[in-house]
Amino acid sequence: MNRCSTIELRDLRINADIGTYGPHDTVPDHHWLDLTLHIRPDLVLIDADGMERVFDYDPLVVEIDRLAGDGQYDTQERLMTRIVQACAAYPDVLALEIGLRKTPVRAGLGSLGVRLRLDAAGLAAWRPQVSRA
Repeated sequence: MNRCSTIELRDLRINADIGTYGPHDTVPDHHWLDLTLHIRPDLVLIDADGMERVFDYDPLVVEIDRLAGDGQYDTQERLMTRIVQACAAYPDVLALEIGLRKTPVRAGLGSLGVRLRLDAAGLAAWRPQVSRA
């Protein structure tokens, strides 16, 4: 039987300075992050209560906040790439889905976003390389 476990972060408003806008452009008020982390089932189906038995996502959320506030980004894609790199640093994250969107797009309406899905092989390419001396 295949088992899949996920941690889902939805509609996280992040404080990020993304984009370059002209005087008549609509400047987004907010950027919203959706993140789904695929993790091992044994980090969800636990035999006793305790943080040491689960994936502690709090440090990752802190890192996402830090990355979002780490200066000006020209594109949503660059911030997403940096968040993917942060997620890849956790061996317990097996795959992920990430979406970042901004609102409004025009005249106070709409949202525009980018979404990415990486399976295990795709995420492995972003994992930090361990030196083998």
